[in-house]
Amino acid sequence: MKKKIVLVAAAILGTAVLGGCTAQQGGQDTAGGEKVYKIGVTQYADHPSLDNCREGFIQGLKENGFEEGKNIEIEVQNAQNDAAMNTQIAQTFAGSKDLVCGIATPSAQALYAACYEKGIPVIFNAISDPVEAKLAVSETEAMQGVSGISDQLPVEDQLQLIRDILPEAKKIGILYTTSEANSVSTLETYRELAPKYGFEIVDRGIAKQAEVTQAADVLLNEVDCISNMTDNTVVAALAVVLDKANAKNIPVFGSEEEQVKNGCIASAGLDYVQLGRQAGAMAAKVLNGTDISTLPYETLQETKYTVNTTTAEALGIQIPEAVAAKAEAVE
Repeated sequence: MKKKIVLVAAAILGTAVLGGCTAQQGGQDTAGGEKVYKIGVTQYADHPSLDNCREGFIQGLKENGFEEGKNIEIEVQNAQNDAAMNTQIAQTFAGSKDLVCGIATPSAQALYAACYEKGIPVIFNAISDPVEAKLAVSETEAMQGVSGISDQLPVEDQLQLIRDILPEAKKIGILYTTSEANSVSTLETYRELAPKYGFEIVDRGIAKQAEVTQAADVLLNEVDCISNMTDNTVVAALAVVLDKANAKNIPVFGSEEEQVKNGCIASAGLDYVQLGRQAGAMAAKVLNGTDISTLPYETLQETKYTVNTTTAEALGIQIPEAVAAKAEAVE
């Protein structure tokens, strides 16, 4: 039996042993005898990378034989960065779904807390550190009733990208939410690897979105550039960070292509549509009868490079040929 951890308000509770979680016994029969499974998707916040995860998840299901209107019904909810709404959505899904998908850590944790004892399998998506988020035992061992796809950032590739574009830079600024486990974990990775590339990390933690403006003002006086993560709260205020950074002629590096499309200079990141597709493929395995507890979480192996040529020109920065050759250019 796999190790299991029940999350309730981010605490670890309970030791009950449940059977393997699959969706094979759920669903409703159609007139033709085919089962129709009810799937709930909850997205913690409204921003492009999470939107891409959602769309990719639906694509991945379809590519693996599960299509809305035929053998699945999908309900999508967005918590709008509201913890109380996030919990309410999870509790509602726990009473009506055969399988659920949580996009971003808070949504996945809330779903697991609500669905575990009911035996409803939980697929997570866009979680940088599933072990730290208490949604996996290890990289090779899943927990009871939950697994998914991690968006662990290629931090070393990002540091190399920053060094290639800014050969004289010394200090990288990072804004992060202190209560977001993924952000804390990724920040530690930045701190560990930065000296290898001749950088010092200067960070500022926030508790809520309203604090981003002041934190950005302080940070921009101390650094040569900013490297943005996939922190939900900070990403929601990316426009503010970019406005302030551009006013000081300080480049902001994104963590994925949508952030670059929105004005960051470049990123060494992930393809979030592909991330979602991979989660959809895992969900299809569970719907076909595989015990989710036997599926360790997965990661994307390929780094996607993106550069914003308009931003680079506005900042007076020349993108090296070696970077331009491997990156997708956006304006």
